[in-house]
Amino acid sequence: MPKLGLTMTEGSLAEWTLAPGARFKAGDCVFVVENDKAATEIAAESDGVMGAPLVAVGETVPVGAVVGHWDDSMLSTPAPAVVDTAATLTRRPVTPFARRLARDHQIALADVTGSGPRGRVRARDLDAVLKARTSTPPPTLVPSPPPAPVKPGTATGRLQPFTAVQQATAARLTAAKQDIPHFYLAREAEVSSLLDLYAKLKDPETEPRLTLNHFLVAAVGRALRALPELNRVWTPQGALELDGSDVGVAVHTEHGLRVPIVRDAGRLSLVNLARGANTLAERARAGRLAADDMAGGAITVSNAGMHGLTAMTSIIVPGQSMILGVGSVRELFRPDARGQPALRREIALVLSVDHRVLDGVGGAALLNEIVDGLAHPTRLLFD
Repeated sequence: MPKLGLTMTEGSLAEWTLAPGARFKAGDCVFVVENDKAATEIAAESDGVMGAPLVAVGETVPVGAVVGHWDDSMLSTPAPAVVDTAATLTRRPVTPFARRLARDHQIALADVTGSGPRGRVRARDLDAVLKARTSTPPPTLVPSPPPAPVKPGTATGRLQPFTAVQQATAARLTAAKQDIPHFYLAREAEVSSLLDLYAKLKDPETEPRLTLNHFLVAAVGRALRALPELNRVWTPQGALELDGSDVGVAVHTEHGLRVPIVRDAGRLSLVNLARGANTLAERARAGRLAADDMAGGAITVSNAGMHGLTAMTSIIVPGQSMILGVGSVRELFRPDARGQPALRREIALVLSVDHRVLDGVGGAALLNEIVDGLAHPTRLLFD
């Protein structure tokens, strides 16, 4: 069982992609591991012949446990006969989420048409089956009894089953809120200079396409560089101070929320940061992020400004220690140095912090450093 993330201690074997006796090449997927962040295909290290698995599908084992064997000494001899020919012939590629959803709702995978590569069955394919179940009642040979009267105060409506992605997201967020002692710090950032600079730089015809979120990620990365002692996460053994100024970026996709990591964001020029962040966002929306793309980092930027929200208090991503909720730009009058009303443009920032590894003084110092970076945006342009 490989270790696919800093905080991973165990993993679930979601799928064996090869039957005993099957030949494979280096780089071919041998099995699929699922942890609390993603499902990851594990590739063969060299050519070989598949042996017998030691861990059954759905079983959870600790990192480092042996899950099965393959043989690289049998390539010159005919492959042994497959133990279960019928199972091999009927096996279909299925994502771990889809397999779990099928098991929970007793759906026969053989009857589902897969929309993924090589006909792989995905969660969305099972969603269609579940919706058909709720919209089409099963045939009955006897008249159905009249519905029971609804008690006063009882909610009525149509049940929409959760998708596998929604179930996994709910489980992770519930665990994060229960296990991580959150506290929250809020500040307004004056962004008039930032907006003026952004208006000069943005060009829809030029690549990479810049957004205000790139400036926010850059400011967070620079703050981590300026205060490296705050770039830390909780582990059972103690607080781990991270080397790189990695920053997660929350991306909304049709598969749910994804958080790819911009590596060493505090050392990148704004152009290079935007190019990398845009590539990660595209891969997230296409469902092509690897486990390494979402592993690591102490903080994530979650920007809800495009939805018109004044502010947002966010739940920390499991494995990290902070998340920055970003609101929309607001124009308002505040007194200047002479007490006269002056028009300001501000963004509300709410920093959620893990109290196990950071206190209010440290969190405030990081938030102040971010605000200062946004107030002097030209510092964010270069590495």
